[in-house]
Amino acid sequence: MRRVSRYSVLFSLMLLVGCAGSGRLRHSSPQEAYERAMAFYNQGKYARAIEYFQAVFTYGRTHEWAADAQFYLARAYYQNREYLLAASEYERFVQIHRIDPRVPEAEYERAMCYYNLSPPYELDQTDTRKAIEAFQLFIDRYPNHERVADATQKIAELRTKLARKQYEAARLYERRELYEAAAVTYEAVFDRYPDTPWADDALVGAMRAYIAFANQSVRTRQPERYQRAIELYERLLQLFPDSPLLRTAETLYTEAQRHPKELNAAALAQGQPQP
Repeated sequence: MRRVSRYSVLFSLMLLVGCAGSGRLRHSSPQEAYERAMAFYNQGKYARAIEYFQAVFTYGRTHEWAADAQFYLARAYYQNREYLLAASEYERFVQIHRIDPRVPEAEYERAMCYYNLSPPYELDQTDTRKAIEAFQLFIDRYPNHERVADATQKIAELRTKLARKQYEAARLYERRELYEAAAVTYEAVFDRYPDTPWADDALVGAMRAYIAFANQSVRTRQPERYQRAIELYERLLQLFPDSPLLRTAETLYTEAQRHPKELNAAALAQGQPQP
């Protein structure tokens, strides 16, 4: 077996040390660390920039470079798509540097972190709700900011996603013939999200579910449930007179009116009191 030269081993160790040392942070002041961080940031090398921004804080958090480093640390995480870390650093910036003129921008960008984390409607919507809360807080605090219109639009988009999720839950109840649960859930969509495109769909869904629920009910409970469908039609007509679902709703309305009349006629024919 060939022996390994001790010089070969030494050379290999030197190479390893050199490679390991190539990633070391080189700075002798907060200014130098910050400037190196910004150089990497502007090159799009966000992971490396993050390391140098963090190095700025080894010199404390009260020197003249601290606020800039904190703000761009949050942005570097954001650009690197590490949104939870970015949100945390934006929040830290707002708490520590309350009078900094970039605080409104930091609050808006923090909301954007949760906006980017908001998943498709089928999944858990915790981050969607956090985004809505953060955007609303931004609007309340800075009503004249140039980004208010965008924040308002994003709230509407996110609320539509929440409405869709609840609407699909109602549809699932309906498909399983759990009509009472479906009706209540459809109504909740309208009650919570009347400003979304799913509001009129929810009213029609609730009409359909109440009629099906009434059809399953004992005779004495049927009239009130058909009546609820009729009331929902009147609400739909009042609030959404141009809804493309009106024709479908009219058919359901006619059905809801017809059943009580048939019940009354059957009761009279049998000499029973009307329900």
